[in-house]
Amino acid sequence: MLISQRSMPKPKPLNIQPKRILVITLRYLGDTLLVTPLISSLKHAYPEAEIDVLLPASNAGMLEGNPDIQRLITVAGKPGGMAFGKLLLSLFRRYDLAISTQAGDRPTLSALIAGKTSIGFVPDDAAKAWWKKALLNRWLVFGADYGHAVLENLRFCALLEIAPCYRLTPPHSTIPLPTIAKPYAVLHIMPQWRYKQWHAQGWCELIAFLDQRGVKVVLTGSGNPSELEALRELQQQLPADVINLAGQLSLAQLSALISDAKLFVGPDTGITHLAAATGTLTFALFGPTAPQKWAPWPHGYSENKAPFASRGSGRVHNVYLLQGQTEQNCLPCQLEGCDRHRESHSTCLDQLSSDRVIDVIAKTLQARQTSKSA
Repeated sequence: MLISQRSMPKPKPLNIQPKRILVITLRYLGDTLLVTPLISSLKHAYPEAEIDVLLPASNAGMLEGNPDIQRLITVAGKPGGMAFGKLLLSLFRRYDLAISTQAGDRPTLSALIAGKTSIGFVPDDAAKAWWKKALLNRWLVFGADYGHAVLENLRFCALLEIAPCYRLTPPHSTIPLPTIAKPYAVLHIMPQWRYKQWHAQGWCELIAFLDQRGVKVVLTGSGNPSELEALRELQQQLPADVINLAGQLSLAQLSALISDAKLFVGPDTGITHLAAATGTLTFALFGPTAPQKWAPWPHGYSENKAPFASRGSGRVHNVYLLQGQTEQNCLPCQLEGCDRHRESHSTCLDQLSSDRVIDVIAKTLQARQTSKSA
């Protein structure tokens, strides 16, 4: 059972002026981007402080060129106990303040060892949280009822008595991109896991619609071999002029590509979060995941409440969220597909029709065109 925010005692603020800060984020690609508002808040509050980030090496590209960060400390894969211990030893008391943005054991241990003052999330489970509560200088209970992940991270601002910054910072690179004639749309078709995937028929019909509208289509994706093979198979059903850049761009280059696009369409992935952060018109195709907590954070949105409700579709600023539907009315179930594992299907996405997606995109583009003509 989750503890409601109203029932939690208000934590006592910390009165510190840190010169060196470590932010710890050891989960997925999207989590890395969603922690950038907290990093910006820290930099604005402590402009002379050096801010380092501890994160997986595979996620480092999401913070490339971030002006608020001094150094990235990367972890390759999930190191064994000895390697992790060596990492902790290298971090011992190097920071005035260390913040764990996840409630897991390793992020918490990293904050405890690295920071002269350590703060972090603890799980909503007394059996798992007691030692973290005892050892952290300040702690916050991590729970789904606290709203969007961006707002969850920004709760640390109250502990530090600093103003929150709601802006996400996408990566930046000076490396030039391939020349692509405008207008073009970026489609990121393959999520990391099957249960977040929209059907191939929908993508083919959407691409045909964009092609008829004179919008060139650019496909993006990771360098994962199975993903590249799936895109090659799909491309055989697509117009010949579709450009496939999957596996060829860094995250910073991808950010630049999306920022110049007419629109972006993608499933519930870190790249869709990235697209929203660039300010480009973003259409996010959601299935089992709760939009209230994990919807892409709209560019320019700065309210202390979740931009989207827990169920349903809608638009906020540059983000249009389309949530699938089922006869059972079971969304958001927050489960990993209908078969309860990451490689299973999700009926809500299987039944999300291309007609519905295309209709929303067409009406949005028409409204923008009308607005520009007025």
